[in-house]
Amino acid sequence: MKTAVIAGYSGLIGSQLLSLLLAENTYRKVIAIGRRKLALKHPKLIQEIVDFDNLQLVANQVDDVFCCLGTTIKKAGSQEKFRLVDFQYPVNLANACLSRGAQKFLLVSSLGADENSAVFYNRVKGEVEKAVSQLGFTRIDILRPSLLLGHRDEFRLAESMGKLFMRGFGFLFFGPLKKYRAINSARVARAMLRFANETDQGIFVHESDELQQF
Repeated sequence: MKTAVIAGYSGLIGSQLLSLLLAENTYRKVIAIGRRKLALKHPKLIQEIVDFDNLQLVANQVDDVFCCLGTTIKKAGSQEKFRLVDFQYPVNLANACLSRGAQKFLLVSSLGADENSAVFYNRVKGEVEKAVSQLGFTRIDILRPSLLLGHRDEFRLAESMGKLFMRGFGFLFFGPLKKYRAINSARVARAMLRFANETDQGIFVHESDELQQF
């Protein structure tokens, strides 16, 4: 049985993924790493309070890594701090887990990720995809969901407006436009778990329309 590491467990996707990992028989241990302790208790759950700026894992052995780290520029406060959370922290996580023998790395990115994009957000997402892809994992799965549907504790105006639009006009997004349709965060979480059980080696990019099937 394997050991999983999850970072970003308090987010929309991460919170649902954590529940799935704890229920999955494939994993003997699920290590949740973050800056604050969860109230959740489970026999398989191990919590490590870490500093992502200087990430050191207590665990001796890791198999699969699930990275759900992410923020917004508004919440981060600046482009520099956004880049720290969405680029540097995932890279730090990947390196720390590689040193513990990790073979698979699953990354939540974003629709439109492109290291050459003129849009800062999309460019950072593209850069982190490229960075972790060069680190030597046996398998990397990059998930690029569109606008996420699901309950958040925090209010995001632009996101709320986007959800209202999608509820009214989402049916117009079909064919080549299907990947732009809003997606329930639970589908993304289920997709991550499914991809972690795949045995093929390599780098796999999953666009939002593919994720809709889960």
